[in-house]
Amino acid sequence: MSDLATALIETVDTPDGPLVIFADAQQRVLAAGWTTDASAVIARIHPVLRPGTVREARLDAADAARAYYGGALDALDDVLVRQQGTELQLKGWSALRRIAPGEPLTYTEFAATFGSPTAVRAAASICARNAPALFVPCHRVLRSDGSLGGFAWGLPVKASLLAHERRAA
Repeated sequence: MSDLATALIETVDTPDGPLVIFADAQQRVLAAGWTTDASAVIARIHPVLRPGTVREARLDAADAARAYYGGALDALDDVLVRQQGTELQLKGWSALRRIAPGEPLTYTEFAATFGSPTAVRAAASICARNAPALFVPCHRVLRSDGSLGGFAWGLPVKASLLAHERRAA
């Protein structure tokens, strides 16, 4: 059962479609995704953190997302997130936040950044289980051949984010 009674939600219009953002009462992002189906985003939140109710609110993270799309790629850096996972997942999610915009890594390179260079499958799993997409930029991890790999919100969104970061970096 969740330790959160209520989550906050705001939707931002972006060039990649509506970005739904959920945060806790302290404005820490729990999950984010490009969809019109808020339930698809909330389903990505770890059950321990999943709220019982949701209410609309103005979120600092939404302002940061608008700034990011406006070209201020560093606007996401100070946004707080809240994730629940294993020690390895937490290390991986922290490492994702250190990948510079416009400088994507391969899954192998990413695995090395969190101290597990042979854990390529774990690296892919860490990306796949990342709920606060954009704010924990799993889109910056690619296959070893440079192809996109996967992305929960679709490869067109991942490609667009990477192109935006290349242009603005």
